[in-house]
Amino acid sequence: MLRTLLDRLLTTLPALAGVVVVSFLLTRVLPGDTAAYFAGPAATPQAIAQIRTELGLDRSLPEQFARYVADLARGDLGRSLTTGQPVTTDLGSRLPASAELTLVGLVLSLLVAIPLGVAAALKQGSLVDHACRVVATAGVSLPVFFTGLLLVYVFYFVLGWAPAPLGRLDAFASPPPTRTGFFLIDSLAAGDAETFRAALSQIALPGLTLAIFALAPIARITRAAMLAVLAADFVRTARAAGLSRRRVVVTYALRNALLPVVTTLGMVFSFLLGANVLVEKVFAWPGVGSYAVEALIASDFAPVQGFVLAMALLYTVLNLMIDLAYGLIDPRVRGAA
Repeated sequence: MLRTLLDRLLTTLPALAGVVVVSFLLTRVLPGDTAAYFAGPAATPQAIAQIRTELGLDRSLPEQFARYVADLARGDLGRSLTTGQPVTTDLGSRLPASAELTLVGLVLSLLVAIPLGVAAALKQGSLVDHACRVVATAGVSLPVFFTGLLLVYVFYFVLGWAPAPLGRLDAFASPPPTRTGFFLIDSLAAGDAETFRAALSQIALPGLTLAIFALAPIARITRAAMLAVLAADFVRTARAAGLSRRRVVVTYALRNALLPVVTTLGMVFSFLLGANVLVEKVFAWPGVGSYAVEALIASDFAPVQGFVLAMALLYTVLNLMIDLAYGLIDPRVRGAA
């Protein structure tokens, strides 16, 4: 298993190098002049040229890239011109908010999608099966920002059940002592039930928005994988041996059907990272997605490059965790590795 992990790490290095190159080039070809933006509309050409020199934008692209790579080697992602803080500091303060929101959405989707997909496979043509198809179609068809706005309208404006979509906590609550950066976990660790309820109420709607978005692929893959496994010879043999329906479904069918579901999680996670940007803007969530959008509008290159690199690292770590989960679900995968 350790050798497999090392092999996966080695194969991800070229991908990360490609991310560094592509993110650098894309930020340089985007429209807009960073120096002119931060100099202001009344700035003289001399002032703009001075700012461009201070930022190193007057150098050639190879020189800028060499300087960027040298800074990366020291763990320096640059400084944000909009916040005045190092990008690593900004990402460190905002990344827990995005990670908590993404994990809540992913967990909610798994809690609904897997049982729904299993039930739809066991009862083909039933009401549950049709409901699974409707949920999958709605999750794919509805834009994530539309789902978020619809939930805000129904649960905040109409019913009044949800708090105002204005961040991780309302104005009357204070953040818990920082341990993990996840407000739900930190408030429980501090024994602060009031802050936990406030954080839970704030994350409910954005988490539900992401969960609806992630439901479709997970439910569809679960249903298809269960149908394929239920038709396999070993499942028919287990039934013929007189094993209980619950044991056949849970021990034999579901465990073998989980491999494609776990594989889909990597794809779903990448979808959620993209959807996170829109959800954070709708709910004023102080995560890295909204941070990157604001930097992109201001032609602030360093935060955008740091955001892309951080997302690539998260995606790589998740894929490594999925590879390790293969061995836990199916020992044959561990033996082959």
